[in-house]
Parts: sequence; structure tokens; C-alpha cells
Amino acid sequence: MLLTQPLRRMGQLAAKRLAVVDGAERRNWSQVNDRVARLAAGLGALGINVGDRVAILALNSSRYMEAYFGTLWAGAVAVPLNTRWSFEELAYGLTDSEPDVLFIDATFLPHLAGLRERWKGLKHVVFIGEPVAGSQELITYERLLADNAPVPAAPVPPEALAVICYTGGTTGLSKGVMLSHLAVWASSVALSIDYAHIASRDTIFLHAMPLFHSGGSAVLFATTIAGGTHVFLPGFNPTQILQTIQNEKITHTQLVPTMVRMLLDQPDFESYDVSSLQTLIYGGAPMSAAQIEETLAKLPRVNLQQGYGQTELAPYISSLRPEDHVTTGERAKRLRSAGYAGLCSEIMVCDPDGKELPAGEIGEVCVRGPHMMSGYWRKPNETAAAMVDGWIRTGDAGYLDEDGFVFLVDRIKDMIVTGGENVYSSEVENAIARHPAVATVAVIGIPSEKWGEAVHAVIILRKDQHATESEIIEHSRRHISGYKCPRSVEFRTEPLPLAGPGKILKRALRAPYWQAGQSRIA
Repeated sequence: MLLTQPLRRMGQLAAKRLAVVDGAERRNWSQVNDRVARLAAGLGALGINVGDRVAILALNSSRYMEAYFGTLWAGAVAVPLNTRWSFEELAYGLTDSEPDVLFIDATFLPHLAGLRERWKGLKHVVFIGEPVAGSQELITYERLLADNAPVPAAPVPPEALAVICYTGGTTGLSKGVMLSHLAVWASSVALSIDYAHIASRDTIFLHAMPLFHSGGSAVLFATTIAGGTHVFLPGFNPTQILQTIQNEKITHTQLVPTMVRMLLDQPDFESYDVSSLQTLIYGGAPMSAAQIEETLAKLPRVNLQQGYGQTELAPYISSLRPEDHVTTGERAKRLRSAGYAGLCSEIMVCDPDGKELPAGEIGEVCVRGPHMMSGYWRKPNETAAAMVDGWIRTGDAGYLDEDGFVFLVDRIKDMIVTGGENVYSSEVENAIARHPAVATVAVIGIPSEKWGEAVHAVIILRKDQHATESEIIEHSRRHISGYKCPRSVEFRTEPLPLAGPGKILKRALRAPYWQAGQSRIA
């Protein structure tokens, strides 16, 4: 009952306090509790029992939050599906997790007939939006609530499965990460304390990050534990975010670096009143030092806090606190780090044999704690490879300094071996990102007859800015060693392919350069 306890607690302590804002809808904690309990009863009436799976395929909304908590209240397992997936990927998620019920909104109705054909075990579909063409034959969300009286939360032990959350798939087929009530609870409690005082009833959190993502759901749970107010936007829109911060007096929000970039680049950014904003959490992808400096300059009164996590760890691993976001002095070196271990985490850096490495030596980052996954859904071999001797092997290359700060140098499989030297793409990306004309950069290894692999940069320039290949290479030489600099540069105007919120799919960028079976990089 761990993950439903915060709702019951707030129903007792602050029943009339504002809990959710979703457009014109505003509900207090008593109303949210009642709706979640009714939804759980409705799921029971549809035949959902403890341990059954319930999938959610929808954009952010207050009903998404209720569907998430209602599933847990019923003792069932929530399966939030990636809204950026193709039809084939969605069909895979359904056939892999085998849910009995699917919550769906209008955005994804065109996929429904095909999804039902692919997963014939889907017994019920609940439409969570306002009525539209094609939704009439479905179970309507509000009718399900109205037809069922509230029920008590189902008693489940801490180790019971709560969520199957699919990974972004940067290195292959998505895997269903099994997270227990205890894992999500431990991560969320630690996050609510560590993340710049989210643990306050005065918190007004703007949810623009998708709730299917473990990072988005983590702050949903953390804000609920704190008893703050949730404000929902269906997706990322820079103007809408700025307008909502101004209108709803938002105190906290969470964005990936690409979103922060778009927000700051709004031509009328200065015309919005964002003075209520206290904390901007960023994560999901690294933010260059140059962008951090610009963000601090444009939002001087806002606390910046980086979160490093992984779905397999529910997802919180470490964070770089606001006090370490400084650009001068001895502590400025910490700006390149992912901070230090969260309250729920223990971090070790090890060699390929699992031996712990001393401070300063690069190896694989390993994490353990009560927030560890239970394993990958129906994938015992992958589980055994990721969970070794009680640790999660993250697949991230990094090192710990003498003060316990973790520095990430790359995904291990994104390492480029050129002329016998290891080059970590994030270091090259940080150097290139300091060029004033660069908006987005991704660095990959491409085949080279001379070097084995050559460093190649794919760049999107800022609007109305110009740069040449030679300028980018020369700029890089001022910041990193010559062998790390790109040998070639490709300029693009279209967005780079993404594997998840803000995560560039480098496998797709590499594909045109490598023949089948040629690349040693997964």
C-alpha cells in the first residue's frame, strides 16, 4: 500500500487543499481520493485483480494521474506506454505486458483497432478524454467513476510489482523494467527530499515531461508525497509553459536540456513573469556547460538541479544540487558532474570484472539500494546481465572523485575507439556546444580505414546562425585534445531522432555509415 498511502494521508491532513490543475479543472485532495477509489472499484468491476496489468496510452492530464493511482489502488500493475512509440512499438508493448485493460485518449484512438487486433487479450478499453468520434463504443472514464462506489486500497506487500516501465531502447529492443512499490517509494521519498525542497505543501509542480517516462512519474509521486499541487500540460509547448508558469505561479518544473534550450530561445521570453519559479530540474540527457551558464544568466533567481537516473533504479541515482551550479572557483569543476548519490543510492565504479576502482579511474557505474528494479519482465538473461552481485550495472562509463561526485563520460557502448585511443562522445559534444552558433550536437563514431573509427559530429545550428566545418573543428581544438576533435561535421536542419525524452538515438545516426554487422557499437 506504499504508493497509495500519500493520497490517503493528504485526504486526512489537507482534504480541501488544491491538488490538481488541468486547464479549467481544479480538484482538492478529497476529490482526487474519491475519484481514485471509485476508479479502483471500476477496475475491479471490469475483472481486474491484484497483479493484473493495466496499460495507459495518453498524454499528460489529471485523469492520467488518477488512472495511475487508481491502478495501484486496485492492487494492479500500471504499464505506462511510451507516447512517442510507433504503432509497431506500441503493439510490442501490449503483447509483451499483456494488459487486460487499456486507458486511452483521443490522440491514440486511430491506433486502437490495430492494437486490439495485435493483442487479442485486451478485454476492456477505457476512454479518458472528452467524447470524440470513435469513442462512443468505449467505456467512458467518467461513467466508470459514476457507476462505482469508492473502495479501500488493496493491501499489497512492499515487494509487490507496481509498475512495468519500458526503457527507451537506445541499445536495442525495449525491455519492461519491473518496479516494486518499495522501489518507487524509496526513489520518490529520496527525490522529494534531495530535489531542492519539493517536499513542501507550497510546491506547485508543472508536469510537462511525459508521465509515461520514469523521470516524469518520479516527480508525480514525489510531489504527491509532499502534498504539493500538480499542474498538467499535455505536452511540451514553450509558449504554453511560460504562460502557465505565469498564470499558476509555478514553483517547480522538470525539463530535459533540449526543452530548456527551446524555452530560453523563445523570442518573447523576457515578456513573461516567471518570478514564482524556484527550481528547474533537468535530466534525461546531459546539459553542456555552455547551456548551464546561459540558463543561470537568464534565470538568475532559479535553482538549477540536475537529476541522473535510470529506469532500472526507479529512476533516481544522484543529483547535482543548486549550490554546486557555480561557474567560477574551485567548485566549478563539479558542474561537469552528475552530483552525488541520492538518499536511496550507493554508487560504485567497477572494471569489467566487477572490481571496485579507486577515485578518478573510469569504469562502469554500478548502483544498489532499495529502489532497484526486480528485473526485466520475462527476460531472465537480460536481468542476469544487468543485476550482478546485488548491483545494477548501468552501462554508463564514469568515475567518482575524491568527494564522491560521479562524473559520467559516456554510455559505454557510445565510446569511440580511434587510432587505439578511447574518445567519449559527451566530452566532444560539450566542447562543440560552447560554440555560439550550435543549438544541438551529437557525436558518433563512423568507419575510418586509417583510424578504425573517426569522430563525426552531427549539428543543428541556432536560427539565423552560421558556422563551417573548419570553424567547428578549430573551435573544438581550443577545448579538447586534437585526437578527440571531429574529423568531419554534418549540418542538419531537421530534428535529430530521439529514443526517449531528450535522448538522441545515436544508433539511428550511425546506421547509414556502417554496413550490416560491421559496427562494434550496439
